[in-house]
Amino acid sequence: MTRLSSLAGRLAMAVLVGGTVLLAGCHRGATKEQVAAIESKGQFDTVIKAYKGGQFLVDGAVLSALDTGSHFAYLKEVGKLPKTVLLVPSDDYKVRKEHLQYLARMQLDYGFVAYYDKDGKLVEINPQDTKARSLEDYHGPVKMDDHLKGKDAAGSSVEDATRGY
Repeated sequence: MTRLSSLAGRLAMAVLVGGTVLLAGCHRGATKEQVAAIESKGQFDTVIKAYKGGQFLVDGAVLSALDTGSHFAYLKEVGKLPKTVLLVPSDDYKVRKEHLQYLARMQLDYGFVAYYDKDGKLVEINPQDTKARSLEDYHGPVKMDDHLKGKDAAGSSVEDATRGY
């Protein structure tokens, strides 16, 4: 009898945990389209994420658009170029127009089909409509040293220019 109650207790606990996980997944505020988009990510050969400044997260690495294009060139060279690519927003950054333009350029260059997640719906990127843009390297904002603030390119300060030096 002890064995039966132990087994029943474990079974009841498994049903309770499974039901909780199921209800939590259903009631997280997502629409049916978002759930379908999340489930369909497994159908794509490659999933990349959007990152700041037109950069991409590819296999956990932050790459500029130029480096991402080089990554796809390498995959094409070794015969492992994906047929379908999905672009999704990362945890901190959403998909922007420049991401779509860069991916449209890569789509033209390498011949894969690219999709992106737009509010839970999958949309194919059309390179003609998106106006593909040439790939660029990422250049972050330049910070000026404190001792250089207020000086021009020649090194003279604004005060010197007003005095005629």
